Amino acid sequence: MVNVVIISKNTAFKKDLAEQISTLIENYTCDEALKPDIVILDGDASKLAEIREKFERTPIFVLLSKGDKKLPESPFLKFVFKPVALHAFLDMLRSALNLIINSEAGVLTFNGYALSILEKEIKNLKTGQKVKLTEREVSMLSYLYKQKNKTTTKTDFLTHVWGYNAETSTHTIETHIYRLRQKVEQGKACRQLISTESGGYRLNF
Repeated sequence: MVNVVIISKNTAFKKDLAEQISTLIENYTCDEALKPDIVILDGDASKLAEIREKFERTPIFVLLSKGDKKLPESPFLKFVFKPVALHAFLDMLRSALNLIINSEAGVLTFNGYALSILEKEIKNLKTGQKVKLTEREVSMLSYLYKQKNKTTTKTDFLTHVWGYNAETSTHTIETHIYRLRQKVEQGKACRQLISTESGGYRLNF
């Protein structure tokens, strides 16, 4: 799940926006108790520096009223003036997921792990242990992350991760999945990384 944390003094607006996001975007939730994948800051720009420092690699959307000052944007910082068309804003949130995955600065968190795309390593958040990964392994995990709770078929892997060619077989994928599990799932403190499903694989969230 992609978790969106909304920071707003307007409780009614905050509740309504959270319901719209959770209802209209598949695999998105708004849970303040969980670490945010995306932050929405409504109005109070004085909190922006604190939020950016705390969640450096997290996309932040700042909602502004007419007349508010707009600061310089970056790939991880966007300013949106209210009122904004709901569906247009939801599309921005969807595109933020692609930003996280495709950015070299992206860090993907799931099931007790943090995958750093830039460093090409995965960290066990419970033990702090880090494991170096190959470019292919990072691509596999990134693609599985993007699919969320859907099962990824071996054909999907061949097409989107390997760039299908006649020399690549499903056995190659099975071998890579096996080696990746052996690397990461070491000891009782390590949760299962990938589940084998009927017809393919699924990343555990």
